[in-house]
Amino acid sequence: IMARRVEHPAGGYKKIFETVEELDEPVAAKISGTLPAWLSGSLLRMGPGLFEVGDEPFRHLFDGQALIHKFDLKEGHVTYHRKFIRTDAYVRAMTENRVVITELGTAAYPDPCKNIFSRFFTYFKGVEVTDNCMVNIYTIGEDFYAVTETNFITKVDPDSLETLKKVDLSKYLSVNGVTAHPHKDADGTVYNIGNCFGKNMSLAYNIVKIPPAQKDSLEPFEKARVVVQLPSSERLKPSYIHSFGMSDNYFVFVEPPVKINLIKFLSAWSIRGATYMDCFESNETLGTWFHLATKEPAEYLSNYKFRTSAFNIFHHINTYEDQGFMVVDLCTWKGHEFVYNYLYVANLRQEWEEVKKAAMKAPQPEVRRYVLPLDISSEDLGKNLVSLSYTTATAVLRRDGTIWLEPEVLFSGPRLAFEFPQINYSEYSGKMYHFTYGLGLNHFIPDRIMKLNVQTKETQEWREEECYPSEPLFVPTPGATDEDDGVLLSVVVKPGAGRPGFLLVLDAKTLSELGRAEVSVNIPVTLHGMFKP
Repeated sequence: IMARRVEHPAGGYKKIFETVEELDEPVAAKISGTLPAWLSGSLLRMGPGLFEVGDEPFRHLFDGQALIHKFDLKEGHVTYHRKFIRTDAYVRAMTENRVVITELGTAAYPDPCKNIFSRFFTYFKGVEVTDNCMVNIYTIGEDFYAVTETNFITKVDPDSLETLKKVDLSKYLSVNGVTAHPHKDADGTVYNIGNCFGKNMSLAYNIVKIPPAQKDSLEPFEKARVVVQLPSSERLKPSYIHSFGMSDNYFVFVEPPVKINLIKFLSAWSIRGATYMDCFESNETLGTWFHLATKEPAEYLSNYKFRTSAFNIFHHINTYEDQGFMVVDLCTWKGHEFVYNYLYVANLRQEWEEVKKAAMKAPQPEVRRYVLPLDISSEDLGKNLVSLSYTTATAVLRRDGTIWLEPEVLFSGPRLAFEFPQINYSEYSGKMYHFTYGLGLNHFIPDRIMKLNVQTKETQEWREEECYPSEPLFVPTPGATDEDDGVLLSVVVKPGAGRPGFLLVLDAKTLSELGRAEVSVNIPVTLHGMFKP
């Protein structure tokens, strides 16, 4: 189905970028349709819930303070609950009624009551790194952690939503931060990637491994370690990383041209009002690099130099090996300009015509498949090395020893991004697969849920007037044999309705609605989350 354009003249999407209050206790939902009897558990979601403090706005979408949401499904009843995470960033902002810790795009100014000398020394000692964990929630061992992309993660109670404790990963691992999208083996081993300062101030990316829950009383972090280090293509400029790929035997790291200028980063804090966003820069000529490493034993394959033209990447869809090739499916944005430049709250809250105009300048989204040959011989100079029958992606060995990749485009719609991708992860992560589910961003506004068959390129979508869904999470039917036998769960906001927030349950095969659980509270945008059976 070709995606039809849809207009949002009423601007209901502005509601998903508005501050809400937390709830004292869960509220009961009104169920319509039929929720599957087997569907029992909690949908946990993270996102921003506080968009200003005092009279100071948080300027960027990823600056709003972390709010954890929970829909509980139990014996035919559904409740909704939410609480702000008591991070240092949140508690201190509440106490002082101002932004105290600098976020991605919002600067914290020193306390105006302090004199010039103490202000000067605050700057001198650098900046506090935020622990505002509003991006995702995942498990490590038996515990649940809300996370952002810094070195701080926050342990939460998935039942009461209480904040338990802040953990500094850099105490256990040589990383300055890790992504909000770890991978997990069937036994509960967690893998993630982060950047770090290597030997003699050079930069590198470390893939880290956190073992499953331990029999002894040690926390899994105590036994966490770096398994392999990948080099940075520019010595003092690490790329911005949001996710990575993992198959049965390999790690794939895609290094995009959006860089953090460390010199700027380290000096920025001496300039009044600098933010992380001020330290990003991008260079068209760098292109995008693909790095490969083996998993067991973990080793960087330094002789494989894969390159392609510049694109932004946030989310990997899936990565698998087939007949001597690595197939890497990605949600990309064409070109080198940083997509986050368009995600300031002021932009997203504009009238629809203005939102569209701004989005027209932003990089164009595309779902792409890249194929990396694992077996390369120097006789193959100038030839396409990809021999998989089902893809048009190519890989050509060049004289300088690099392998130039060209993708197959799996989905492209005018200013329509297929983003926040999900798959049947427990069965198909790292394996050949057919289906991915995603959120359709129409000029950055989430207005549909999509399903893409990566083998036929067919798409299906769910959409309803003035409805703004979130990332669809796939939950398999117990005992299912088909890859798409299950349901999709999405938190949807319908601002004009009497009950503006609801949990939507779709049949993952057809994207037809099975049922919904509506609550009479507005729910702001959520980014990522998980289903806890």
